[in-house]
Amino acid sequence: MSGTADLQISAECSRCLEPFDWHEEVDLTELFRYPATDARGVIVEEEDESEDPLPVLDDDLIDLQPVLRDAVVLDLPLAPLCSEECLGLCPQCGVRLADDPQHAHETTDPRWAALAALTEPDAQ
Repeated sequence: MSGTADLQISAECSRCLEPFDWHEEVDLTELFRYPATDARGVIVEEEDESEDPLPVLDDDLIDLQPVLRDAVVLDLPLAPLCSEECLGLCPQCGVRLADDPQHAHETTDPRWAALAALTEPDAQ
């Protein structure tokens, strides 16, 4: 079996957590086998001890769900991004940086905190 799956994917950006959609095409190729039969054509149970057994046809029907799931999951990005330029979220307060690119926090190195008390005696 071979074919192409045309998908509309909805995900959340891994940087800014905003939902977004995109179009994806996934190529599918899979081998299927007929079930084992005896001389009279009766299906017999057989143990397939191979590490990765081929899927079996069921009355000339094939179950595409596992094939489609495996192909789509392997083709999806691990960390989807709404755009390559996505700035993400502020690590301190969680503000979306695309909404406020000038967003900043005044940070003081904790190693210098004792010296700040010497220059600002009312800060205690």
